[in-house]
Amino acid sequence: MGNCCSDDGGGRSAVGGTSASQHDHNDAVNLFLKSRGYRGLFVQIELSLSASNLRDRDVLSKSDPMAVVYTKSKDGALEELGRTEVVLNSLNPMWFTKLIINYQFEVVQTLVFRVYDVDTQFHNVDVKMLKLDEQQFLGEATCSLSEIVSKSNRSLTLDLVHREESIKSTRSQNLGELTVHAEELSSSKIAMEIIFRCSDLEYKDLFSRSDPFLVISKIVEGGISIPICKTEVIKNDLKPKWKSVFLNIQQVGSKDNPLTIECFNFNSNGKHDLIGKIQKSLADLEKLHSSGQGENFFLPTAVGNNHHNKVLKSQLFVEYFSETVEHTFLDYLAGGCELNFMVAIDFTASNGNPRLPDSLHYIDPSGRPNAYQRAILEVGEVLQFYDSDKRFPAWGFGARPIDGPVSHCFNLNGSSNYCEVDGIQGIMMAYTSALFNVSLAGPTLFGPVITSAAQIASQSLINGRQKYYVLLIITDGVITDLQETKDALVKASDLPLSIFILGVGGADFKEMEVLDADKGERLESSNGRVASRDIVQFVPFRDVHSGEISVVQALLAELPTHFLTYMRTRNILPNS
Repeated sequence: MGNCCSDDGGGRSAVGGTSASQHDHNDAVNLFLKSRGYRGLFVQIELSLSASNLRDRDVLSKSDPMAVVYTKSKDGALEELGRTEVVLNSLNPMWFTKLIINYQFEVVQTLVFRVYDVDTQFHNVDVKMLKLDEQQFLGEATCSLSEIVSKSNRSLTLDLVHREESIKSTRSQNLGELTVHAEELSSSKIAMEIIFRCSDLEYKDLFSRSDPFLVISKIVEGGISIPICKTEVIKNDLKPKWKSVFLNIQQVGSKDNPLTIECFNFNSNGKHDLIGKIQKSLADLEKLHSSGQGENFFLPTAVGNNHHNKVLKSQLFVEYFSETVEHTFLDYLAGGCELNFMVAIDFTASNGNPRLPDSLHYIDPSGRPNAYQRAILEVGEVLQFYDSDKRFPAWGFGARPIDGPVSHCFNLNGSSNYCEVDGIQGIMMAYTSALFNVSLAGPTLFGPVITSAAQIASQSLINGRQKYYVLLIITDGVITDLQETKDALVKASDLPLSIFILGVGGADFKEMEVLDADKGERLESSNGRVASRDIVQFVPFRDVHSGEISVVQALLAELPTHFLTYMRTRNILPNS
C-alpha cells in the first residue's frame, strides 16, 4: 500500500524546511488532489489454495476436487471471485490456479471457499461453465482476507465444514482442511524514483514569481485523468527542481501507459493556475532522462469551436530516473509488526441522559447500537486482526466516577490499575457498564487521553518493538482545551501513533477540523514547534446511505499512509 508523493505525507521526507507556511501549501495541495479523485492505493493479492484429508465421494476412485472462492458482502450476498482447476483423483489437492483480489485495509473482506467433487462426465468442460448444483459438495470454509495477510507466513488453515455449519461454528463435522496462502504481487513493490525540474515557467502571480508544483495523473477509460502523485510546492521559482517522487508501477499499470503531468501555480484559495501540461508514459520519461532533453509544456486553448494545444517555451526535464523496490505495508505485517487499537469515549453531559431515548448514549433494548457502539464495532472489526493479544486500552473522559471528581481520562473497565479490556466485546461491555457507574459531566478535554495514548506508544519505542498505535476518540462536541490538545498532538507526531476522531450527533464540528492537517494547516504547539507529520483524521460520523462508502472506511483508508510515513521517514525496515 505504498505511496507516491514527495513530501512527508507521502512517506519520504519532510518538505523543504519546517516553516508552517510551507507545510500549509502542501497540505492544501493534498486537499486539492482529493477533490479531483485521488484516493488511497490498493494492493493486489494472489491467493493459492490447497486442501488435505478431503472426503472421498467417488466409488471406484478418489474425489476430483475443484475450489470456488467468493467474496461476501455485509448483507450476506456472495459474489464469485474465481475457480481453480479440477485436480483428478486426489484427496490432498494443491491447485495451480491463482486467484487475484484487491486488498483493502479499511474493509473487512470476508471470503468464502467451497470445494466440490466434479463428476467425471464434466472433466472436459471449462470450469467456468460448470453448474455447481450438478457437482458434489465437499465442504466450505470462511475467513477474512485480513486474517490471512496478518499472519507472519501469510498462510491460514481452515476446517472445511457443511455449508450451514460454517456460520454456526459449534461442534462442526470436519470435512478436511483448506489452506490459503496470500502473496503480494511484485508490481505492488516496484516503484520509479523520478526527480523533475522545469525551465522558463511563466509568471502567474502579479507581484512575484510562480509557486509551482506538479500533479501526475493516469488516464483511464473514457479519457478521464485520475491523480496518482504530486510534488511539493516550491515558492517563488520559475526554474524549480523538486524532490523525488515515487510512482508505484501498479498505480500506473505499465511503463507504456500514458500519464498526464500538469504544472500548477499554487493559490491559497485552492484555485490553482494551470501553467502547462504534457502527456508521457514512464518509458517516455526514462528516454527523456537518457537524452537529457526537455519536453515543452502545452496549454489547451479554445478559439470558438476549435480546440488546440498551444506549445509553450516552458520545459520539463527528468533529472533522475531509477527503478526501486519499496517495502510495503504488508511487508511490515509479515515481519511481525502489529497495529494496536485504543479507544476513548466522550461521557460529557451534552450527550444527554443515557436512560432517555434521545441520548447519544442510549442503550436500545432492541439491540440496535447507538452511534458510539457503531463506531467501536466498525473500527474494531477492522483493526482486531492486526493485534495478536486483542487486549485494547479503553478510556472515558468528561465524567464523574462514583464518589470522585470529574475525570478527563478514566479507565473504562473501572480499574484503577490497568486500562486494557479483552477484545471488541470487552470494550462494548466496559462501555455499557461505565454508563451506569459514572455521572456525565464536562467539559470536553482531549489532552489527557492523547497523553495517555502517547505514553503507551512511547513505551514501545523503549522496548524496541515494531508496533503502531491507533487511538479512536469518539465525541459529541467541540473541545475546550484546543491549545493543550495541539501541544499533545505535536509532541505525539514523533511517535508510532495515529489518532482518529469521530464526531457523533448533530453538533457543528467545524472548529474541530483545525486538528486535521488535511484541511490545510499543519499543527503548531504553543512554543512554536510544528508537527513532524499529520497524525490526525477527523470526520463527523454520518449515517451511510445506500451505495456510499462508510465514514469509518474512509477514515481507516488513511492509516496505511500514516503508518508508512512514520516507518519510511525514520528508515525503519520490516523485520526479516
